[in-house]
Order: sequence, then structure tokens, then C-alpha cells
Amino acid sequence: MSGTASAPEPHLPLPVELPLVDEPGGTDVDLKTQMVRFIATGGLSAVVDYGLYTLFLAFGLPVYIAKSIGFVAGTTTAYLINRRWTFKAEPSRARFIAVVVLYAVTFVVQVGLNQLMIHTLPDEWWRTPLAFVIAQGTATVINFVVQRAVIFKIH
Repeated sequence: MSGTASAPEPHLPLPVELPLVDEPGGTDVDLKTQMVRFIATGGLSAVVDYGLYTLFLAFGLPVYIAKSIGFVAGTTTAYLINRRWTFKAEPSRARFIAVVVLYAVTFVVQVGLNQLMIHTLPDEWWRTPLAFVIAQGTATVINFVVQRAVIFKIH
């Protein structure tokens, strides 16, 4: 026997996936289920976003930097969970690019609207949480509509 077993070809590791769904992916989840899951995911993502936002404000970072860091962490959390659980969609490079574009738009909307509210609302104890809720709520509506109508229909 002159043949020797060759070592398997090395390959890049797969991206981290959250094991939230056991069944195979598909975009046939009904609207009510998607909305409930999207809101639950959004709640968790908002906790991540707001928690980091207030933490970094406490450390003295400017509002727009603190909000930016919170937004990136919150939207990353949301995308990972929504793709697998809310919309049950398989990985797709085209979908990922579409999500990056959507999140860039909602980033500008959310950080800009938060900044506007911080400078417009009176300097009271409730200003920061109210500005966050207004900005987050606006971005959430935009995200759900675009993800359901466009992004998770991409193959």
C-alpha cells in the first residue's frame, strides 16, 4: 500500500449561531408569530442597547458615542435572534448585506433622533429614557416593516 491518508483540508469556522430553532429554516412564519417574536427580541435587544448606553454615559462618554455603541450591540443581538427565531431564515450573504444597509439607515435615524430629543426635551430625570424610547420605537417600526417585507424574502 503506497497511498497514505491525507489530512483533511482546513476550512474557515462557521459564524456563531444561536441554537434557538430546531427545525429547518424557512420564511413561512405567520405575521402574528413574527410580531410577537420580533417584539420579544426587540425587548431583549433594547435592554442590551440601553444598558450599554447608560453605562457609557455614566463613564462620561458623549451621548452620540454612548448611543452608537449601544445601538451596534443591540442590533447585532436582534439580527442574530431574528434571523433564526423570528423569521426562521437560512444564512444568506445577500440578506446579510441588506441588513447591514438597513441597520446603517436605522443607525442614523436612531442616533440622530436620540440626539435631537436630548437637546429638545427639558433637562429632567426622564429626558434620557424618553429620548431612548422615542428613537428605539421609531427604529423598531422601520426595522420590522423592512425586514418582513423585503429582507427575509431574499434568498
